[in-house]
Amino acid sequence: MINSPLTLANFTRALARRSLSALLIGLLCALITTTTFAQSSAKKEQKTKVTVAMSQEVYDRLEEIQALVEASDINGAIAKIRTLQEKKKLSPYEKAQIWNITAYAYYVQENYKKAISAYESLLALPDLPEALEQTSLKTMAQLHFTTEDYKKTLVTLRRLRAVVPSPAADVYNLEGSAYYQMEDFKKAIPPLKKAIDMYMDQGRTPKESWLLLLRFCYYELKDYPNMLKTLEQLIETYPKDSYVLNLAGVYSELGDTKKQLVLTESLFEKGYIDKKKHAVNLANLYLMHELPIKAAELLETEMKANNVDESVRNLRLLSQAWYSAREDKKAIPPLKRAAAVGNDGELYIRLAQSYINLEQWNNAADSAKKGLAIGGVKRKDTANIMYGMALFNQKKLEQSKRAFQAAGKDKRSKRAAGQWIKYVDSEIRRRDMLEQKLPEMKAREIDDILKANQVSSE
Repeated sequence: MINSPLTLANFTRALARRSLSALLIGLLCALITTTTFAQSSAKKEQKTKVTVAMSQEVYDRLEEIQALVEASDINGAIAKIRTLQEKKKLSPYEKAQIWNITAYAYYVQENYKKAISAYESLLALPDLPEALEQTSLKTMAQLHFTTEDYKKTLVTLRRLRAVVPSPAADVYNLEGSAYYQMEDFKKAIPPLKKAIDMYMDQGRTPKESWLLLLRFCYYELKDYPNMLKTLEQLIETYPKDSYVLNLAGVYSELGDTKKQLVLTESLFEKGYIDKKKHAVNLANLYLMHELPIKAAELLETEMKANNVDESVRNLRLLSQAWYSAREDKKAIPPLKRAAAVGNDGELYIRLAQSYINLEQWNNAADSAKKGLAIGGVKRKDTANIMYGMALFNQKKLEQSKRAFQAAGKDKRSKRAAGQWIKYVDSEIRRRDMLEQKLPEMKAREIDDILKANQVSSE
């Protein structure tokens, strides 16, 4: 009932790529805005003054390169970048911005390794502006994550932490995501929680993907109490039926099946979950909480709607539900179908029990006999007791005695079988006495007996 961690991992990487793209575009804008220009009020589009950090020529050529990148002419952009890099007397800031746009061009081309190399070259330059150093480290960490080099992601984030002791929440999330991908779930949790807490302290709603990742970490560690808290937070901020179903699954793991039943039943009745997948699960929950009629009615309804297969297992479950509800007549048809399909001796013994409850002794005896013949019966002694009872009630006393004798071979039923055998023996004797014929006496003999009796009385 829990979503696949792999799905979340892919989602996290995709989100990282989108964030990276937005960050690189922001960096490119910073490239222009950090270079100040005074514009004439009469000629707004004329650039008149450039700071010492960047010459007008370099600025213009960077703008040309930017236009090529935005037009997806990456090869043309790279060619112009190489030409620009050959220019003599470039200031460290100009070199930094050239490497910055180089990294962006390679990113657009999805050549992430070269983009990372460009950032390393940028960061190796002296006297970098603090903001550019921080954003470059952050972007490079995201690129390492995108290329699934999680160890280098963490190394780069440590470099960033050395420059920014208290980075933004998304940096902590990236750290947690890297640990998650390395399957170090314990180390993933603190930075993920830090990112979420930072957002909440700022009065912001934690991102859904962050909460999902934290939930998966708790799942992998089988920390269901904390997983429960995270799911409750997800449902509160991003209400989805799938999360409610996940919550029901967690309650199951925690042994709180009552809450699991309430949630599953609510989702099922509202049609929010797949009936084909969850009808049988809900029926089992009903049985677990002693609601057999609900279980039986649910299974019958969904079988008719073709949402539940009439497999041996499901038919047996339906029969069990009706049997538990003391509806023996309704329990018999599905059990007969299951027994016929499954050719399972145990199913015939269960069928015999239902017939006994209905005092259908002939059917009970036939079912018990067939079950014992097929085999696979869990308690042959109990089955023989049932068989003996069915035969006894049909007045088949000698046959019933043999069934009880077979049951008595198992020490678990020895006492009960012995009692039945005594009772059967007494019935056999009583029957034999009733059936015994008295010798016929002649009229003369009867008269002599009467006369003798009269004389003795005088």
